[in-house]
Amino acid sequence: MAASVAEALSAYRQTALGAGAGIEPRAEDGPSFAELLGRAGTDAVEVGRGAERLTQAAVAGKTDMSSVIAAVANAELTLQTVVAVRDRMVQAYQDVMWMPI
Repeated sequence: MAASVAEALSAYRQTALGAGAGIEPRAEDGPSFAELLGRAGTDAVEVGRGAERLTQAAVAGKTDMSSVIAAVANAELTLQTVVAVRDRMVQAYQDVMWMPI
């Protein structure tokens, strides 16, 4: 039995209304998801730039190697986190795209 698009939309609407009882939309008092991701990306770039500045200072003999090592490790961890978040977002997008309608 094939359902029309209108019947399918109606069924989804009824299911959403029944499942969403008691769920209220959140207030718009905080940053959006896109703003959080943008800020995280900007912060990750700044962490990398800070590690580069410390590396250049170490080459010039103006700082010790322990601070350079800590900054580079922090930049590497930040990059790994950004890549992991990106991979999760791509996987979530692919999961949504493969969902049957």
